Amino acid sequence: MTQTGPTDQDLWTAVAAGDEAAFGTLFDRHSRAVYNHAFRLSGSWSVAEDVTQATFVVAWRKRGSVRLTHGTALPWLLVVAGNHVRTEWRSARRRRALLGRVPVEHDPDPADDVAGRLDDERAMGRILAAVRRLPRAEREAVALCLWSGVGYAEAAAALGVTEVAVRSRVSRARARLAALLGPAVKEDQR
Repeated sequence: MTQTGPTDQDLWTAVAAGDEAAFGTLFDRHSRAVYNHAFRLSGSWSVAEDVTQATFVVAWRKRGSVRLTHGTALPWLLVVAGNHVRTEWRSARRRRALLGRVPVEHDPDPADDVAGRLDDERAMGRILAAVRRLPRAEREAVALCLWSGVGYAEAAAALGVTEVAVRSRVSRARARLAALLGPAVKEDQR
């Protein structure tokens, strides 16, 4: 896809100087990718919306200190989104543990159960369960390179490792996911 208009680097320079219109252009350019990345990591549309908003709030707050790698803001934004998803999962785990200690006084509402069974979230839940079994380094490589289409060089710069390390992590993750998910993952890789 050929990018028209100013580059991310041009926009980020303007954003660092406080240009809100340039920030809006960056948001328009990358918000869908950040949102999809957050959904793939969380399996929840509502969490993805919250994470996308939080990611761009951080981007605005850190606009003066962030230096883009390879002239694109996307890898950095995706790493920030991944950090927000991990924070959300830790918070949700703590909430579930707390709720588990509270005695149930009534039967759960069946509407909540139906709403929680959306087809896309169920399918993503199966994939996420397998991905969560991967080591963190491999999960990050999968999220950036396979799910969000970030190049190996950009992912390496965003993660602070070599390109060879990213390629190795992706390869190991593919093999492990194939073993965990069986034929479904092999069909998706065609």
